[in-house]
Amino acid sequence: MKRVVSDITKTAGIFILLFVPACLLAEDGYDLWLRYKIVNDAGRLAHYRQTVTGININAASPTLLAAKEELEKGLNGLLGKKLPEHNLLQNGSVMAVKAAASDIVSRVISKELLASSGKEGFIIRSAVVRNKRIIIITGNTDISVLYGVFHFLRILQTQQSLADLAIQSSPSLQLRLLNHWDNLDRHVERGYAGFSIWNWHTLPDYRDPRYKDYARANASVGINGVSLTNVNANAMVLTRPYLEKVAALAAIFRPYGIRVYLTARFSAPIEIGKLSTADPLNDSVQHWWSNKAKEIYSLIPDFGGFLVKANSEGQPGPQNYGRNHADGANLLADAVAPYQGIVMWRAFVYSQQSNDRFKQAYEEFKPLDGQFRKNVLVQVKNGPIDFQPREPFSPLFGAMEKTPLMMEFQLTQEYLGQGTHLVFEAPMFKEVLQADTYVKGKGATVAKVVDGSLYNHSLNGMAGVANIGNDINWTGHLFGQANWYTLGRLAWNYELSSEQIADEWIRQTFNNKAFLVSTVKKIMLSSHEAMVSYMTPLGLHHIMGNGHHYGPAPWSDNLPRPDWNPVYYHRADSAGIGFDRTSTGSNALAQYSAEVRHRYEDPGDCDEKYLLWFHHVSWKHIMKSGRTLWEELCYKYYSGVEQARLMQQQWNQLENDVDKERFEHLRMLLAIQVKEAIWWRNACLLYFQGFSKMPIPSAYEQPDKTLEYYKNLRFPYAPGN
Repeated sequence: MKRVVSDITKTAGIFILLFVPACLLAEDGYDLWLRYKIVNDAGRLAHYRQTVTGININAASPTLLAAKEELEKGLNGLLGKKLPEHNLLQNGSVMAVKAAASDIVSRVISKELLASSGKEGFIIRSAVVRNKRIIIITGNTDISVLYGVFHFLRILQTQQSLADLAIQSSPSLQLRLLNHWDNLDRHVERGYAGFSIWNWHTLPDYRDPRYKDYARANASVGINGVSLTNVNANAMVLTRPYLEKVAALAAIFRPYGIRVYLTARFSAPIEIGKLSTADPLNDSVQHWWSNKAKEIYSLIPDFGGFLVKANSEGQPGPQNYGRNHADGANLLADAVAPYQGIVMWRAFVYSQQSNDRFKQAYEEFKPLDGQFRKNVLVQVKNGPIDFQPREPFSPLFGAMEKTPLMMEFQLTQEYLGQGTHLVFEAPMFKEVLQADTYVKGKGATVAKVVDGSLYNHSLNGMAGVANIGNDINWTGHLFGQANWYTLGRLAWNYELSSEQIADEWIRQTFNNKAFLVSTVKKIMLSSHEAMVSYMTPLGLHHIMGNGHHYGPAPWSDNLPRPDWNPVYYHRADSAGIGFDRTSTGSNALAQYSAEVRHRYEDPGDCDEKYLLWFHHVSWKHIMKSGRTLWEELCYKYYSGVEQARLMQQQWNQLENDVDKERFEHLRMLLAIQVKEAIWWRNACLLYFQGFSKMPIPSAYEQPDKTLEYYKNLRFPYAPGN
């Protein structure tokens, strides 16, 4: 009897091990949103297995081979069985083929639809051909087929129907880039996910398999370019040994439609070329850059071009020689033009000469409109200061009719809680893209500036400062992956809603359980507003710790330049708080169109999200809620903390719906986020209370530490500095 019980127990134990739901097995996050776990809905799985019985794809190029590998990997995982290759049409075939290589495509898809798809757009169509029910994934190029394969797998991962598919999708933007701020020593500036994934020491000979997985992830969301190195550039990356290393990465990325770009240090002709000058109008300098471009393209025929930070934060540039930004950009543009290369010249500039850092980029670049070569984009940060939790759109958007402007977002959360806060950035990005510049009347949105349609520019793009490192889950904080995903999806189609992007990412990253999807979506969609409330409500900005930008330090005023200090931005005094940017102050509002100025110039009518961006407001000013400004400030800080606590509570409800490893990862990080939200709230309100002379309302929990305690906190080894 004992033996029988023992055998039953063992058998039961085996049974339990075999039938643990796949979604609850421990995961480390490495697979990102490309997990391809078996579909856990029996009805949907049956539908997929009945509809898809095999793969028909002729891997005639490295890109089509990549498409075949991905389709096999994805379908075999999602359907839970290995699918055969169909060389002939059979019921249930998924045919992935470039349009020109198949007469079947011409029978099913019109020439007009193919023409409208362009070089990268794809078409997915259910069809009956020769009495066989098939699914066709096609496009005009090999890369369009690969993009279509990834989208088809996304449909299955998110458990949508495969009946009567009729999908056509083309990218909104031509250039869809990640900007890595990675140094050659593998330190990542503003990086919170470990060291750089580029191991320059072992390249070009050791090609880490992770590089291919990185390329797969980017291609899956349509990212087609990668700037490998920090904008605070090192000229050494342009030397032959490093170019050979870059060429090795380019070879891995090429099948996935990804071009490599490099940051060019403007003084490279001096530092590695042994010239005595880097003057852009000097013949020897021009000749040096022309030869350097020739060398690069001999190693990397599809090299994308250069990203440049110049005359900003100590970086050398054309102004060192009495020249302007157009002179500098055109020097490099002429060098790469014979190879169809481009130059992305960053507009992040500020000097002590301006009376408001807000105004600097406009003041330097607006007068140069029309002076840049055709293969130059001016890359503009979303806001006029520096990736703050909330900024009004940069006034440069819409101001340069003759120059294409490229959007620069920041995925790595330098000012958004760094590596410890869950902040889904899609709502912030959408807020900027949907903002109306009114430069050509209503509807002249920032998105239309960026895609080139407002002023008929064919060259256009969007970049995101990468949040990727060599941590096993790529981004340190698991939900940082959602921001990487968001960048690709919005650059492909900026009309996508934050809700749809979140929904896709959740279903692919976790599972399709209704309670989990709805709960995590609530967390994600509320996270940005919560963070703004407990960090920088009502238009406060740049009140983070100096240097490392970690934690609150609104009192900080010890750096040599005024605009490096938080006190420069909030200007709190006994009368009130905020930066007057109207005609009575710095007059930065004058850089916007009349309609935008009208929206913000009156403190009584100003959107309160931006009130302290544009106005110095009395502590007793009555807000739309009926509260005074001081009371509203308290309300916002406290509501932000409560929202962070709610996010924590919501996540803790999911313990049985998420694998233990990732559940614990988020549980611990959300506890840190709540702790740091309280830190922000208490430190800021105690400091500003010294000016308002008003109490924190007694209904709120009172700070349990003094202002001096918070002022004395030090973080000499905060990451990412």
